[in-house]
Amino acid sequence: MNDAFELSKRPGAYALLLHLSRPLRLPIARLRRPTLAAGHYVYCGSAHGPGGLAARVGRHLRHGKTRRWHVDHLTERGEVVDVLCVPDGSECELIRRFGRMAAVGEPVAGFGSSDCQQCTTHLLSVPAAFDLTA
Repeated sequence: MNDAFELSKRPGAYALLLHLSRPLRLPIARLRRPTLAAGHYVYCGSAHGPGGLAARVGRHLRHGKTRRWHVDHLTERGEVVDVLCVPDGSECELIRRFGRMAAVGEPVAGFGSSDCQQCTTHLLSVPAAFDLTA
């Protein structure tokens, strides 16, 4: 990922392409403590608070943060490989778009989508060569 990019301070949606080099057991009792296999994942979220996309994505890129959201477990243990920001976009639209692609799976029902009425999950397992802009 290019560290020189500038993020929008507008609200919107974003997608993080993450790589786990080894399996990760998620300590989330509500999700039954699932284990994610080593591999690539896309997490889609929204940023509507102060600082918009820049603040939320910037938080996800920092290490040593308090684990507040499901995705924090992945960003602390894995590597963020790429980021897609969509000012004024919808995280559910991103999930639907990526979910229609070949070889995409839903590894954990309820992950990042506990307040969503539309989506089963906001985390997808994807092939290693996955392109967020496709």
